[in-house]
Amino acid sequence: MDRKKIYPWYFAGGALFIYSLLCFIPGILGILYSFTDWNSFTSEINFVGFKNYISVFSGHSEYLKYIGNTLLFTVCTTFVKTVVGFGLALLLTQKFIKLKNLHRLIIFSPQVMSYLVVGLVFKSMLHPTTGFVNNFLRSIGLDWWAMNWLTDLKLVFPSVTFVDVWKGMGYIMVVIIAGLVSISPEYYEAADIDGASFLQKTGSITIPLLKSVIANVIILNVTYGLRVFDMIYSLTNGGPGNATGVINTAVYKEFSKGNLAMGTTLSSILFFFILALLYFILKSMENKEVDA
Repeated sequence: MDRKKIYPWYFAGGALFIYSLLCFIPGILGILYSFTDWNSFTSEINFVGFKNYISVFSGHSEYLKYIGNTLLFTVCTTFVKTVVGFGLALLLTQKFIKLKNLHRLIIFSPQVMSYLVVGLVFKSMLHPTTGFVNNFLRSIGLDWWAMNWLTDLKLVFPSVTFVDVWKGMGYIMVVIIAGLVSISPEYYEAADIDGASFLQKTGSITIPLLKSVIANVIILNVTYGLRVFDMIYSLTNGGPGNATGVINTAVYKEFSKGNLAMGTTLSSILFFFILALLYFILKSMENKEVDA
C-alpha cells in the first residue's frame, strides 16, 4: 500500500481504537445482551431470542407508556424550541432592537448550565407550597393560579416541556442568527423595492435560505429529545406514576433492579429509533434538494 495513503491512519488509529473500545464494542454487546435473560442475580446467561422485545411491545406493557412519552416529548420540545428560537432570532436581528447582544446573552445563558442543575432549580421553584412561582402568584392575588405543577397529571408534562424549552431555545436562537446574518441583504433590498411585507420576506426569502440550518436544528433536537434523561429525572423522576417517564428513565430503573437484559433491550430500541428517525430526516432533506 502507498505510504502516503496509510500515513493518515497513524493519526486516526488511536481515536478509532478508543472509540471502538468505549463506544462501538459496548454498543454491539448491549444489543447482543438484549436477546438474553441477563440479570445481576445469577451468573448464568441464557439466549431467549426476541422475548424481551415482545415483552416491551405487548399490549399491556408499561414500557409502551415510556416510549409514547419519549416520542411526545421529542415532538413537542422540537417543535416549540424551533418555532420560539426562530422567532427570537428574527426579532433580535431587527434594526430597531437596542442592546441586541445583551438580549442574546440573557436568552442564551441557560444553555451553559447543566440539565441536572436546571431541573433541580425548577423543581424547587415549582414546589406547590414553598416554591417561588406559587408564592409569587399568591403575593399578587392570583391564588387560583398556584397549582401542583409537578404532581398534577394534567400539568406535569407541559411543565417539564416548558422547562426544557426555556433551557434550549437560546441555543436554537444563536444557530439561526448565524444563518440569518449570512444571508445577503441584497435579497431583502430587492423585496423592499417590490413592496414585500415582513411576512412575505420571511416566507419567500428567509425560510427557504435557512432550510439546511433548520434541518440541522431539528436533527439536534430530535436526537436530544429521544435521549433525554437528566432533565426528567431531576424534575420528576418520571412521576407522578409514570406520567413523565421516558425510555432512559425506564432503562435506569431496570438496571437499578438488576434486570440488565431489559435495560439493554430498551437501550437498543432507543438506538434503533434514533437511527430510523435520522435516516428518515436525512432522506427527506436529500429528496427536497433533488426536487429543488
